[in-house]
Amino acid sequence: MSEATSALRDHLVRILEWEDAHVSFDQAVEGIPTDKRGARAAGFEHSSWQLVEHIRLAQEDILDFCVNSAYRHTMQWPEDYWPKNPAPPSDHAWTASLAAYARAREGMQRLPREIGDLTARVPTGKENHTYLRAILLSADHAAYHVGQLVALRRALGIWPSRA
Repeated sequence: MSEATSALRDHLVRILEWEDAHVSFDQAVEGIPTDKRGARAAGFEHSSWQLVEHIRLAQEDILDFCVNSAYRHTMQWPEDYWPKNPAPPSDHAWTASLAAYARAREGMQRLPREIGDLTARVPTGKENHTYLRAILLSADHAAYHVGQLVALRRALGIWPSRA
């Protein structure tokens, strides 16, 4: 493997939990008070719970698409990707969602190391659905919604000041 290819693969592993240009998922969810996980601020469509669960569901689906040779896209957009209730059903549901997200992120981070040709089409995907596209899609999707989480937390007054 060339040095450039190895560097690209290292970068793809890191981009899935990047903290270089923005807040990471882990930082965005750290310390959200239990009683605020279902809160929506004025002008915000989703709660912290809904954003966290949406990020998890989408990432798990992308990972399954990449690693499951029998994958079939059965989820309906948008209803199957967003929880209906603004609050998690329990503290356990919250912690389970965070843990599941971390496991799926680790799975996505293994792809750049395990897939020989990242520009190859995912077998169950369309022509332009490559492993590289899936990795970048997962990173971009999470970063977008992490930004929403931070904005929501600021609007709710629960974002730590970095003074």
